[in-house]
Amino acid sequence: MELRRRGLGGPVAVIETRALRKEYGELVAVHGLDLAIETGEVFGLLGPNGAGKTTTIMMLVTLLKASSGSARVNGFDVAREPSKVRASIGIVFQDQTLDTLLTGRENLELHARLYGMTRGLRETRMRELLELVDLTARADDVVKKYSGGMRRRLEIARGLMHRPAVLFLDEPTLGLDPQTRAKTWEYIRRMVKEERTTVVLTTHYMEEADMMCDRVGIIDHGKIVALDKPSALRASLGGDVVRLKTAETDLAALRALPAVTRVEVKDGWVEAAVQEVHRHLPAILAAVRGVESVEVHSPTLDDVFLKFTGRGFREESAGEGWMAAAFRADQGGK
Repeated sequence: MELRRRGLGGPVAVIETRALRKEYGELVAVHGLDLAIETGEVFGLLGPNGAGKTTTIMMLVTLLKASSGSARVNGFDVAREPSKVRASIGIVFQDQTLDTLLTGRENLELHARLYGMTRGLRETRMRELLELVDLTARADDVVKKYSGGMRRRLEIARGLMHRPAVLFLDEPTLGLDPQTRAKTWEYIRRMVKEERTTVVLTTHYMEEADMMCDRVGIIDHGKIVALDKPSALRASLGGDVVRLKTAETDLAALRALPAVTRVEVKDGWVEAAVQEVHRHLPAILAAVRGVESVEVHSPTLDDVFLKFTGRGFREESAGEGWMAAAFRADQGGK
């Protein structure tokens, strides 16, 4: 089904939330979230552990009910039409869910039967997807003989069997070696192009989000605190980043420099955003006494994450996957 906004042209939002909220007693996990994800984009949802990221996605995939507000996926209301939402999405969980005693082809066949696909359509889709993820030659091998990268690619293919409008990827390359991670992203990009699928992903590899996502939303304390293209988010920091190791606490001279757009202090380090740092570094060093060491780098999404959440992204470790979180929620946990 092709979605169109009434009376509006331009990109179409395949996912829309309005004032979406989730409460666990006195704890508010998601605060009135308004979000629109466009058809055909790769959207990264990033945030510290416990920030509301997993809760948001679990509501979108109908694993949790919202306390208030609304959400629509592929035009269907997640509360009133959950079965239609589920038919519109594919999910690749962080935790492996393949049957390792079945072959790759049998795993795809089982998934297709669960979605009621006809035999002819099943065979066509299996052939297309096995080719898409380069598993045609290994399709009849049992999955327990697959490498980690092959299993991840098969899970992506399985998530696409029923042609979902949206594919949710939970840490799609977690635990894979760099070469396999790069190949996995190659398959995902090919899938977006050939299948015209919208992708919503979480990742703890910030460089992946920077390179692969069309837009990134950073969520903290249940609210979206930053949302834009990765390049725009990096540019919002106001220049290159200079970090100074110093015991100096009087930074008035540094803050007064016209080229300095931001100054923050953390754990004995002074971090300044500086325009045209190659021209202004001598003035910066002269403005701060007792400098022990200096680091200069172009802004990254990790710097953006630090600015908006108060902590570095790499301070966060990958948490539990959606499946474990859903089970915990069903048992009354938070």
